[in-house]
Amino acid sequence: MGPIGWLLQWPIRALVLLLVAAMPLGVELSSFSTALGSAALIGLLGTVLMIPLKLVLALPWALVSLGGLITPINWLFNWLIAVILFSLTAFLIDGFRLKNGLSSAVLGAMAYGVLSTLFIHLLDLG
Repeated sequence: MGPIGWLLQWPIRALVLLLVAAMPLGVELSSFSTALGSAALIGLLGTVLMIPLKLVLALPWALVSLGGLITPINWLFNWLIAVILFSLTAFLIDGFRLKNGLSSAVLGAMAYGVLSTLFIHLLDLG
């Protein structure tokens, strides 16, 4: 879909962030505009940092997953990257707070990833 698809997904992902903040996970957002900025930054950081983070984690990933033979390990490393991006966004955006620190980042990133994928798929925007 390209840039148009991303623009269509952006407010959906912001709404998903607000939904995650409404859950008892320790994720707090001050407003919809904060959610819009956070969703944009998560996407931007994912684009800019995905390859460097995968390079940094490549050796541990290869050792733990036996070179990719153990598939759940692949999912675990992608999830670890999502937690890092979610945490970094909360650190950089005023009004986006992880009340319980790492546990909020882990649970929030998981909920955000699952719900974003679900809504984007249901709306046929992906």
